[in-house]
Amino acid sequence: MEDITKLTVHELVEKLDAKELTSEEIVSAYAKRIEDKEKDVGAFVTVTTDKALEKAKEVDKEGREAGSLAGIPIGIKDNLNTLGDKTTCSSKMLENYVSPYNATVVEKLNDEKIMSLGKLNMDEFAMGSSTENSAIKITHNPWDLNRVPGGSSGGSAAAVAADMVPWALGSDTGGSIREPSSFCGVVGLKPTYGLVSRYGLVAFASSLDQIGPITKDVRDNAMLLNVIAGHDDKDSTSYDVEKKDYTEALKTDVKGLKIGVPKQFFGEGINEEVKAKIKEAIEVYKEMGAEVEECDLDVAKYSLATYYIIACAEASSNLGRFDGIRYGYRAKNFKNLKELYVNSRTEAFGPEVKRRIILGTYVLSSGYYDAYYKKAQKVRTYVKEQFDKCFAKYDVLITPVAPDTAFKIGEKVDDPMSMYLADICTVSINIASIPGMSLPCGVDSKGMPIGMQILADRFNEEKIYNAAYAYEQKTKFRDSHAAEFKN
Repeated sequence: MEDITKLTVHELVEKLDAKELTSEEIVSAYAKRIEDKEKDVGAFVTVTTDKALEKAKEVDKEGREAGSLAGIPIGIKDNLNTLGDKTTCSSKMLENYVSPYNATVVEKLNDEKIMSLGKLNMDEFAMGSSTENSAIKITHNPWDLNRVPGGSSGGSAAAVAADMVPWALGSDTGGSIREPSSFCGVVGLKPTYGLVSRYGLVAFASSLDQIGPITKDVRDNAMLLNVIAGHDDKDSTSYDVEKKDYTEALKTDVKGLKIGVPKQFFGEGINEEVKAKIKEAIEVYKEMGAEVEECDLDVAKYSLATYYIIACAEASSNLGRFDGIRYGYRAKNFKNLKELYVNSRTEAFGPEVKRRIILGTYVLSSGYYDAYYKKAQKVRTYVKEQFDKCFAKYDVLITPVAPDTAFKIGEKVDDPMSMYLADICTVSINIASIPGMSLPCGVDSKGMPIGMQILADRFNEEKIYNAAYAYEQKTKFRDSHAAEFKN
């Protein structure tokens, strides 16, 4: 019998429509897979397969009138509020927090009768690039259990790669959907800022955070974006743009598509195997009739510093509420109010979160605000302008997602600068508020997946989907590569 958990969502939908499968069978198959593989991968913070099974039975009683995606399960990153379930952000600070409401994206999933299999592990408060900063557990890369899955949506990407969920939601502040998708050989999209409501997402950096889909293939990705995109009155940064069906962009014809290849993204520090695989992918586009041209986009050298100043400043502000009084963990031993604050935050926040709060508080402090934060905002405008110039000429841009493939667990955990440099290719996309996708384009000599980054102008996700789908159908990555659970 065909392994249900290997199927894409669109294949599961076809089988539900043809009455070859029931939702109960699908959810049961995933529950068994989680039971078998969670001990190796460590992708989940909270498993809710029992609840999902009850919902699946209800959907089966209703039949296919319940909706085209009804009965399909999903995994949800643990910084998205889900009513009645724990939302811990993988932090001791929120270890006992049970959400009293649903995030807007979770409401949209519920409307489609898509049921959650559980909450997925992440770097604490989404701060990190390896999911080693979780206070709950370390998540392992299904392609090689000794390596990281990337971060901060490492649990989401690993769960999809390990066939523990058919698709998942992640969040991306500086590459946190794209980098783990690259490391785990799956498809991850960071949508345009404001396309998907952030209401109910526990904020890291409010002007950079964006929720997005992580999936097995491009079609599934477009299907999930269809569900979660759209204006929301509860989110003041949500844009009211025309509703699109992104599956209509899934065409194999890229003749005349103008592709820019920014040479600065292929410079020093980028692994030669990563460069070679992306250049091979670019040759495939040329064969398919796309117009490819090298271009200038000199933003990477400014973007990393700009990103960490803005992100840490906003994190410092957003995490101020977790003080042992208003929200979160409260220390048991304290003599006065100041000690309550200090002890609660000292005991409950991990080293990376503390590092970013301190940096953010510093750049916002009197005497340093103009020198750092204000200047970073000016550079942000410059970065946006440079992207605008490129998109006046090209439909999409292609770059690496990360300088290297997945590194070994523990390899960079004591070297924050090395870890921050892993974001060099992704942070400028969040600064400019544009959409970006990680699409698998091969494996390196160690057998680890390599992601190619496809970028487009704001609210032009369909151009990304067209380019990604055409390449995927031509090269068939999933047919020849899969996570192998190497030890």
